[in-house]
This record gives sequence, C-alpha cells and structure tokens, in this order.
Amino acid sequence: MAWWKAWIEQEGVTVKGSPHFNPDPDAETLYKAMKGIGTNEQAIIDVLTKRSNAQRQQIAKSFKAQFGKDLTETLQSELSGKFERLIMALMYPPYRYEAKELHDAMKGLGTEEGVIIEILASRTKIQLQEIMKAYEEDYGSSLEEDIQADTSGYLERILVCLLQGSRDDVSGLVDPGQAVQDAQDLYAAGEKIHGTDEMKFITILCTRSATHLMRVFEEYEKIASKSIEDSIKSETHGSLEEAMLTVVKCTRNLHSYFAERLYYALKGAGTCDGTLIRNIVSRSEIDLNLIKCQFTKMYGKTLSSMIVGDTSGDYKNALLNLVGSDS
Repeated sequence: MAWWKAWIEQEGVTVKGSPHFNPDPDAETLYKAMKGIGTNEQAIIDVLTKRSNAQRQQIAKSFKAQFGKDLTETLQSELSGKFERLIMALMYPPYRYEAKELHDAMKGLGTEEGVIIEILASRTKIQLQEIMKAYEEDYGSSLEEDIQADTSGYLERILVCLLQGSRDDVSGLVDPGQAVQDAQDLYAAGEKIHGTDEMKFITILCTRSATHLMRVFEEYEKIASKSIEDSIKSETHGSLEEAMLTVVKCTRNLHSYFAERLYYALKGAGTCDGTLIRNIVSRSEIDLNLIKCQFTKMYGKTLSSMIVGDTSGDYKNALLNLVGSDS
C-alpha cells in the first residue's frame, strides 16, 4: 500500500476511542490519579491510551472546566522521562504534534534531518498544509523558511520540494511515454554521466505522482539493469541519499517504510524513543494495524514483542496499549 492511498483505513486503526464516551468521568479519573502524594500511572494509561485524540481534547476541556487546571501541564508536572514524552505526544492534536516534532528537530544546535525527511516524505498534500498551518500558529514562523534556514544545498531543495506536496495523485493515471522519458532522464542524470545531476532526481521524485513513479522505477530498471535504490546509493550520500531513498520507499509501500522505521528504532543497543513514540502515536489512528502486519512479514517477529524486549514500566504498558493486540 503506497502512501497516497493511506488515508484513514478502518482496519488500520489501533486506537478507536471509546464508543460510549463522556469526558467528565475521564477528567475526574485523571484528577484523582494525580491528586495528593504519588501518581496512579496505570489510571492515566487506561484513560488516555483508550481514547481517540479528539476525545482526549474533550477530556482536557472538561478537566479545565471542573478543576480549573490545564490537563497537559498537570500531566507534565506529575510524570517524567520517556513515559511523560509519550503522554505529551498523545495530548497534542495531530497536526500540532507533527509541527512540534519538526520544530524540535530544528531548534538548538544541529538538525535532526531524519525526522524532517520522515514527516515530509510520508505525508499527503492536505496533511502537509495542515502541518504548515499549525507550525505557523504555534511558532510564529514559516515552516518552509525555517527549513531553508536550517538546511542547505540539495537537501534543502528536496525538503522544500517535498513540502509543496506535488506528488499527490487521486486520478491514478500514468502516461507511459512520460514514464519512459523520466526513466531515461534519471539514467542520463546519474548512471550515464560522471557526477550526478541531483536536481533532475529531485524534480522527478518530488513532482510526479506515486502511481507514475512506480512505472518510472520499472522502466528505470530495464534501462539501467539496476534498481533506482541502488543508483541513488551509488550516486548520492548522507542526508540527501536518505531523503531520496525515503521518497522511493514511501512510494513503493508506506507501511513497509514505517515498519522499517520502528524496527530500527528498537533494534540493537539503545532505543530511539523519539522515532518510536512519533510513529506509534501519529499512525495509531491511521494505519498502525497495517504497519504491524508488514512488520511481522518483514522481520519475523511482532512489533509488540520487540517493544516488550526493549522498553519497561509504564512506558512499555502505554506503548503496548496503543499498538493493540497481535491478532
């Protein structure tokens, strides 16, 4: 399933929210869980991981109305570490959360290019427009201008191109002649010459629809006798290579791309908690079930089993609730 088809698919949703929802008792449960000495983390997990994001926003309103306190600030003062980071992620409305992740990736010294690449390459035009709007509202600056200020060279260009969301395709129409031409242009820009014409790669990868690109990749393989991925690896390096490969992966199969992101966040020494939290939270109401299926197919183990092996305590329990059962 490629990225442009991954609108909300009911079978993909792991967090469906409560069918008989009333925010007032939930707000009260949370208040009691944080009142006095000590915190009842399990009660917080039971409420917040079993409600949809829209329901969490209503709980926050009810909490303020009943107790005169901001729910997010209260949670923040009571919790700590990775568990706090996960709960904070759940409390943000979706587009504001992704805007925050992009802002955090650029603030301070150094830039986390991987986060920016992941979000921009895997979201649809409508999603990107909402993220840009939320970013401007929350941080008072333009996402595009901040990316330009924080990156340079061809990486800056590919990110700005991706931000335009020109790859969206609802029609699914492919012009076979244009696909062959694009494949020839890519070959001429890379394998055929000494040095690489990066802009040609960027233009084709960022402005053609996904259905069209799938055909281009097929034609490219016939001409070059190697996959587009292999050519990108041999022609580029660093963050530009990562960005181009991410566009290709998201075009081929979005669920495989997220499965891979989650696998490498959990694999080996240490856990990349930022990637783990962001991808589980942001996909839980879209397609996490489909990502889980792909994960098991690709790695021969379940996402839940890797979470159990790599995390602990309340953090682990909350993640497992969001991921849902392995059935």
